[in-house]
Amino acid sequence: MDTSPIVKERENILSRKIEDITIDEANLELLKVAKELGIETVFDRLAKQQPRCIYCYLGVSCRICAMGPCKITNKADKGVCGANADVMVARNLLRNILGGTSSHVDHARHVAMVLLEAAEGLAPYKIKDVEKLKRIAEKLGIHADDTNELAKKVALLALEDIGRSIDNGTMAWIKLHAPEERIETWKKLGVLPSGASVTVVEGMHRTSMGNDADPVNLVLGAVKASIVDGYAGLSMSTDLQDILFGTPKPKFSEAGMGVLEEDYVNIACHGHVPILSEKIVEAAEELEEEAKKAGAKGINVVGICCTGNEILERQGIRVVGNELNSELVIATGALDAIVVDYQCIYPSLAEIAKCFHTKLITTSPIVKIPGAEHIELDTKKADEIARKIVRKAIESFKMRDKSKIKIPKFKAKVLAGFSVESLLEVLEKISPEDPLKPVIDAVKSGDIRGFAAIVGCNNPKVKHDYMHVEIAKLLVKNDVLVIATGCAAHAHAKAGLMVPEGYKLAGDGLRKVLKALGSAAGLEALPPVLHFGSCVDNSRIGDLLGAIADRLGVSIKDLPVVASAPEYTTEKAMAIGTWAVALGVPTHVNPVPRILGSELVTKLLTEEAEKILGGFFFIGETPEETVEKMLKIIDERRKKLFS
Repeated sequence: MDTSPIVKERENILSRKIEDITIDEANLELLKVAKELGIETVFDRLAKQQPRCIYCYLGVSCRICAMGPCKITNKADKGVCGANADVMVARNLLRNILGGTSSHVDHARHVAMVLLEAAEGLAPYKIKDVEKLKRIAEKLGIHADDTNELAKKVALLALEDIGRSIDNGTMAWIKLHAPEERIETWKKLGVLPSGASVTVVEGMHRTSMGNDADPVNLVLGAVKASIVDGYAGLSMSTDLQDILFGTPKPKFSEAGMGVLEEDYVNIACHGHVPILSEKIVEAAEELEEEAKKAGAKGINVVGICCTGNEILERQGIRVVGNELNSELVIATGALDAIVVDYQCIYPSLAEIAKCFHTKLITTSPIVKIPGAEHIELDTKKADEIARKIVRKAIESFKMRDKSKIKIPKFKAKVLAGFSVESLLEVLEKISPEDPLKPVIDAVKSGDIRGFAAIVGCNNPKVKHDYMHVEIAKLLVKNDVLVIATGCAAHAHAKAGLMVPEGYKLAGDGLRKVLKALGSAAGLEALPPVLHFGSCVDNSRIGDLLGAIADRLGVSIKDLPVVASAPEYTTEKAMAIGTWAVALGVPTHVNPVPRILGSELVTKLLTEEAEKILGGFFFIGETPEETVEKMLKIIDERRKKLFS
């Protein structure tokens, strides 16, 4: 049993100095503030968790039934029920991915319900992208003369895709977005889902005691769940949010702790779904005068994590930072309210908020935190609730202790809000008849060596933002165009990689392409790292790759493309990564997933998957090691594609 990775990880965590924790200078500054005030952060709690359980780390522990908990050791090669290491690892992996899939599907269900309420006139939301609604409806085979009736039918079909329990065909959203070749591949493997909920229920059933004990079949179950994640989670959420709130177009904004304003009421929106945050932005504009009467110059709404990405890409709202900034933004002493919806919300926020005047407000029935004020979102009263929350922040502003305010000055300009639609608009200015031709020509000539998606979370086990940023810098230097979403996008934004001036970091070939595309868009250049939105907006990347593959007459698995989640944390990230592999994309993950206890499962995911899906997982613990592997994959695929 190889325990060297966990020993190395533990040594790194226990020995690192404060400057080894993060490359975000604002976070470094605020970590010192937290230390002075005796505030415990995620980084402190990580150190206290050492040493970690080796068996859990390797994936060879099981607590599914009451005969356990069991673990595989040198003296016990099976659990009480007879499950060996391969079965335990595969079962745990499937349950992990089911957890991530459930999160994204519930997100999509939530948005579909709001679209339905809006269409029926029951909630104060308007359909902002009627054209996208019409395009999606037409592809789904839905017709109606009235916009609201069309929206209602689309919402009902989305809910049907989620809730369908009869194995009677392929999900509508898979047929809407997945390439035909992929659908056929998944069908042959027996992993093509007919409904979202039934796949999750089936997956939980098969992993319960006394069921599936074939590790290969369990891994295929994980692939099936990830396909649900990609379409009934990611694609559906993005489509319906674009219909409701508008399809993003590039806009300039700012990122970093320096976007907080000392003389303004500062409200941070944190989480993943834009249903309330869009209303918070509206209410903040409406209640500006009330804030001024309270002594503020106005109201400053900022974003954290993926809710931050959502209001950044559509409204241009500035972002404070990503998941590992969420605790320390309170330590600035300038945050009057942090309003959270769901996913990636640390319970610790309540404890830290008590040290300041900051109000932590939870809004989802499935996210309640002791010590927080709970104001539940009723979408039918969304405007009223948003105003109530903003007024709470104004009252909180009056209670500030000005001596505690320490806002780091670090912030960077960012050009955010790219989508497939907005990219095609730019490309049409160069080649109206064949918009993708400039990209295809650049790939063929080698000016674009390949493409990379850098996505996912932050993990305190990894130096904060370091892998995200350094991998991107090395890739663009080697003419690889980078697309980023989620917390990775925040990292790149704070590091100055999402502005036109950043094109100078690119290699000669990519630099030429970015200049040409930027000129068509009326800019100096396009950024070398394109902001593609939140975690669910990884679906946009799938759509873009599908369009490029279709234009070339090949499968996504043939493209010179790689993906990376170099600081991943959540079950959602593993679900997204497995979906990428199912699409045919070689995918880097770091830290090492909990699969090393099974040679069979490790081989299935890192080697055998390529033979049946085209994609596979690979590991890289440093930027240099990771990019070396990425470039090798890209060059091998280029050679096959253009030979």
